[in-house]
Amino acid sequence: MSRHFIALSMLSLALALTACSGEEAESIKKESAPVVLVAPTTNDDGAWKTYLGQVAGQHQEGVTDRTIGYYLPADSAVATAGDVDNKTQYDRQLEGVAMAIQRTVTPGNLLAFGSPDSSKMADLMVTAFTGAAPDAVKGSKVLFIGKPADSARVQPLVEAAGGKYVSVEAK
Repeated sequence: MSRHFIALSMLSLALALTACSGEEAESIKKESAPVVLVAPTTNDDGAWKTYLGQVAGQHQEGVTDRTIGYYLPADSAVATAGDVDNKTQYDRQLEGVAMAIQRTVTPGNLLAFGSPDSSKMADLMVTAFTGAAPDAVKGSKVLFIGKPADSARVQPLVEAAGGKYVSVEAK
């Protein structure tokens, strides 16, 4: 008899705790819903960097080390007058990513890639990840922020390198 009483008491308590007003439930639901982010409509570097940082911030689940962001401005294929070695930003970024992939990335990291020029960023990632070791990014998350068609080119290469691939459409 006492087991049934305890079980009924526990069930009653559980129901009482979960029974909250519709307003409370709606408030809880709103607080836990992720903020919908909107990509900048211009090539403003500051706005894009802020947007990409916010998107990366929404994908921190499972990240136990650090977030490493890779950003290409829209005009990254153009060398500027200030380039001492006449390398474009694209070339410098590609070199940095390719070296990181070759050395392998520590598990628990988030590598976040984004640009106003989704196709150019996908090109960079395809080049950097082509031929990568099967464990080059094992245990890490790779986030691509761009167009779905570009994401489709990148995903198989990242997964072949052992990474958990996440794609967010920049819209």
